[in-house]
Amino acid sequence: MKIGIIGGTGPQGLGIAKRLAIAGEDVIVGSRKEEKALTVVGEANEEIKEHNPKELVGMANEDAAAAADVLILTVPLQAQSATLKTIKENAKGKVLLDATVPLETAIGGPVSNPLHINPGSAAERAAKILKDADVKVVAAFNNISNSHLANIPDPIECDCLICGDDKEAKEIASDIIEKIPGLRSIDIGPLNKAHLIESITPLLIGMNIKFKSHYGGFRITGIDFE
Repeated sequence: MKIGIIGGTGPQGLGIAKRLAIAGEDVIVGSRKEEKALTVVGEANEEIKEHNPKELVGMANEDAAAAADVLILTVPLQAQSATLKTIKENAKGKVLLDATVPLETAIGGPVSNPLHINPGSAAERAAKILKDADVKVVAAFNNISNSHLANIPDPIECDCLICGDDKEAKEIASDIIEKIPGLRSIDIGPLNKAHLIESITPLLIGMNIKFKSHYGGFRITGIDFE
């Protein structure tokens, strides 16, 4: 299975890409410009070579979407809509994990405040944009910090909440998430729960600021998920 990280040259996308490559997955890092993807991937491969990873590949976002079997979207809210429209034709029938988080920084507000958007969440907006392409959207990776992802090879002792309307798509998302040591995927229900997941990130950011940390995360206890 090939995994395409759309908008994958930023800290979150590259962190996920490196982690999955070290886990032995075939990963394509996409960018708006192919040249940037190739440059960033070259540097990343050099950084993680001691961990015997699969080699990362760089492509333009459209090409990454066409070549991959499963897609992970890791762009700021401001770029979400335009990026999805660019890859829509090449994403037909595929599963897309959307890590977009609506933060007030998109309109000049504080990074620790959520931004309320229509139709309720960034993941639901993605599903609406991609509806005609029959893309199965899963909200995922929203609450996993970039610092945790970059702290290779330490495990990430956090739960990763996901939601979506397609059972098989969520199983695929969980399999990918749990390739990363320490992460546990928890399915909280249909896609209309995505606003709850997306709201956790600004909460964690605010806690990190208050307590001078970069590694805020959480574990859900008291529930048997088996």
